[in-house]
Amino acid sequence: MVHTKEGHSTGELVRQMSEQASRLVRGELRLAKIELMEKGRHAGFGAGLLGAAGATALLGGAALVAAAIMALALVLPGWASALIIGGGLLFLAMLVGVVGKQVVSSAGPPTPHRAMRSVKTDIGVVREGMRR
Repeated sequence: MVHTKEGHSTGELVRQMSEQASRLVRGELRLAKIELMEKGRHAGFGAGLLGAAGATALLGGAALVAAAIMALALVLPGWASALIIGGGLLFLAMLVGVVGKQVVSSAGPPTPHRAMRSVKTDIGVVREGMRR
């Protein structure tokens, strides 16, 4: 049986290294999970605010549309005013939808940056330790 200067056998050192690597991986996975949960919580709060802003804007927009139809109805029949304003709004909705689709398509999946950096650092430390 081979022993190191400190008296540990090679098998014991391999077992310790395996346990430490396993603990390290579990710790890094916990860190990644926490980081993703934080990002999710933050994104959820932002989404709620966007929803509230959207609902408020919808009500304000509806009032402005009614005002635009009523103003145009001073020179055209009411049905023609509503048709013109409605068509313009549908065109605007199409433009916003196309831009929104492009933005969503360009967004990548969330990544746990801190955990990935930490894993790379850990791998570097392990490699350095193996060289000694």
